[in-house]
Amino acid sequence: MLLLVLAYLGGVLTIVSPCILPVLPFAFARVDRPFRRNGLPMLIGMAVTFAAVATLAAIGGGWAVRANQYGRTAALLLLAIFAVTLIWPELAARWTQPIVALGSRWSQAGSSGDRDSILGAMGLGVATGLLWAPCAGPILGLLLTGAALQGASARTTLLLFLFAAGAATSLALALFVGRRVFVLMRRSLGVGEWIRRALGVLILASVVAIALGADTGFLTRVSLASTSRIEQRLVDAVRPPVASTKVPAAGEALAVEGAMPPLDGATGWLNTAPLSREALRGRVVLVDFWTYSCINCLRTLPYVRGWAEKYKDAGLVVIGVHTPEFAFEKDEANVRRAATGLGVTYPIALDSNYAIWQAFNNEYWPADYFVDAEGRIRAHHFGEGGYAEAEDIIRRLLTEAGQRNLPGGYVNDDGTGAVAAASDAPQQSPETYVGYARGTNFDSGPAVYDKPHDYRVPDTLAADHWALAGQWTIHDERSVLDRAGGRIVYRFRGRDLHLVLGPTTSGKAIRFVVHIDGAEPGVNHGTDVDASGRGTVTAERLYQIVRLAGDITMPHTVEIEFLDAGVAAYAFTFG
Repeated sequence: MLLLVLAYLGGVLTIVSPCILPVLPFAFARVDRPFRRNGLPMLIGMAVTFAAVATLAAIGGGWAVRANQYGRTAALLLLAIFAVTLIWPELAARWTQPIVALGSRWSQAGSSGDRDSILGAMGLGVATGLLWAPCAGPILGLLLTGAALQGASARTTLLLFLFAAGAATSLALALFVGRRVFVLMRRSLGVGEWIRRALGVLILASVVAIALGADTGFLTRVSLASTSRIEQRLVDAVRPPVASTKVPAAGEALAVEGAMPPLDGATGWLNTAPLSREALRGRVVLVDFWTYSCINCLRTLPYVRGWAEKYKDAGLVVIGVHTPEFAFEKDEANVRRAATGLGVTYPIALDSNYAIWQAFNNEYWPADYFVDAEGRIRAHHFGEGGYAEAEDIIRRLLTEAGQRNLPGGYVNDDGTGAVAAASDAPQQSPETYVGYARGTNFDSGPAVYDKPHDYRVPDTLAADHWALAGQWTIHDERSVLDRAGGRIVYRFRGRDLHLVLGPTTSGKAIRFVVHIDGAEPGVNHGTDVDASGRGTVTAERLYQIVRLAGDITMPHTVEIEFLDAGVAAYAFTFG
């Protein structure tokens, strides 16, 4: 229920975002007509269209995004016709082509005084919904990520529709105010004709802005009311950040959260023959959801490995459920290689189809579920931290199962490099995706989907923003360098900067050079970069590019230049 409210409030906030500006002229074009027959149908059409397109984009991949590009082109054409007929209504009668006739009907429906067309208003809303590109803030990002992970469902569409309905609500309020102003001006000044033509000019200007990508380029980089910060506060209030596990007081029983779901959906197993929940009965089980390119998962590994080794003779079975985030993580050979490199010897269930993830109704990486010897989930823990508390739960469940003389003490963090514990930096940049499906804060102008394009880095970058230079092809979950010499630049905050990278051709080595604030990294280099800033991409995994040894409170600019073509970049993470 809380997530439903959050989705609606996120949509309401779009009215104070610059991204809504290109939509406003389309909405105000009918401000002089009765709201019930004009404004309301238009807003309904806009909300339904956006929800449908967003749902397809979230669950359908790149083809849905490309299909929407054709829809946007058609919508731009129709709205341009609509604008021209507002400016010069006499032209509508002279145009006879079918598509022009449709635009003419919309224009007449919006401007004629003798009738109002509900169908025309809704058609205008459909076109507007195809053009609507709201800022991908924390709330919409949360909804789209959940849709991508959980798959198609009525809940997915409902959440996206509520987001669109929130935006429609704020637009409706704007229309109400605008209508009062319009009527007042018309009565006192008699300038209705000029107002109508001015609206036509504004619509044409909006069409041009959208066609040039200003709605997704410049406007998304401007924040008139700090909407991202407002949205993040709402996310934190409705869905608080992942907290550590609470350990019951001495003598207090651990709650029973339900039976352990089956493991039947695994697409494969590493380090063991296939396991089932029935075969695990009588053993205490720790089910750890992870994926090998997830920095948060990597930082928990020293503890999970330690528990598996420390308590294996006492009856603990650790199962690492590897649920991929990126396509390359579905490759069994990649997972096997990563597990070997990370020293993971306990059983790994390959959950490439998200069957186990959905059976547990899980939403996080990493996520730990503690199962007792009777096959019941007795506790869970999401995210990093709370390691001593988690080990206490393991010990309590083993004791309940009849184990005595358990090894004393706690597993300590022995991680180095990328698996070392996160810093205590007061602020750090958020996880940032480099593909168009979930990409945010991109400052190299409008992205061109699935086609090579030359990008450039702007003169200045805001904190937490990134840019490309050179010829790249931006896909749904990654950006691929087409020509040697391309760069990625990020203005980041935090101690560590990681980037998930991989060669597009198996076995190919991609050389790169790193600069921090225009200089060689020196002591600030990450584990995958030397002091001079040189490194090599050899496999699809997470690379630690920067580990600051000095001040981590100020933003720094990292520049990664690739000396060879064929690198794929997926996501930035920080620590």
